[in-house]
Amino acid sequence: MRTLVILTLLAVLVMAATCYESHESMESHEYLNPFLNRRRANDFIQADSRLRAITQERIRESSKKQYEHQRELCEDYYPCEMYAYRHGYPAAYKHYFGGRRRTK
Repeated sequence: MRTLVILTLLAVLVMAATCYESHESMESHEYLNPFLNRRRANDFIQADSRLRAITQERIRESSKKQYEHQRELCEDYYPCEMYAYRHGYPAAYKHYFGGRRRTK
């Protein structure tokens, strides 16, 4: 009987320690409403950071080497890619595109 009382008290103490909700957890508005409205959802990403990322991508795209552009072009065309597995990308590009650049 004495062991049962001690185990019950221990269980109550563990439950009180783990289930206690502090005032700080109640301060969050997410506790009552976990979903954001549409206006606040876009506040996480700043507009200029998106533009900066697009600009950086365009800079990286324009500063690629010629063989990188040729490889990407060859990877987009399936027969060229299969030929490149056997003979290499420079040979595949010459074979399928004649060594000259395609314009879109």
